[in-house]
Amino acid sequence: MGKRSGKNNRIDVVYSTDPDFNYDEEQHNEEETLPPSKQKLYVSLDRKMRKGKTVTLIEGFTGNSDDLETLGKSLKSKCGVGGSAKDGEIILQGDHREQVIRLLEADGYTTKRKGS
Repeated sequence: MGKRSGKNNRIDVVYSTDPDFNYDEEQHNEEETLPPSKQKLYVSLDRKMRKGKTVTLIEGFTGNSDDLETLGKSLKSKCGVGGSAKDGEIILQGDHREQVIRLLEADGYTTKRKGS
């Protein structure tokens, strides 16, 4: 398959002789988001690769990126901090492990502390 580019976000195809060819974008196979009761999230403190700054790391989320973003925004808002949510993990600036565990468990998630 070709690369995507251009304003139509289509695959780079100049011409096709295939009468059944479809210019649709590539299909992304995102995972279906599991309900909170079936997820086990690991909450830890991390300083690696962060210039010595402490972050709260939430790993183990199973689901699509939109639901991960929504959960990340909710946690950032409730903790009053910045952070990011991508690649199945949520990063919050600072040490908010206890608060995050309480918030996640209140929403029905199973949590486990990872490390110390």
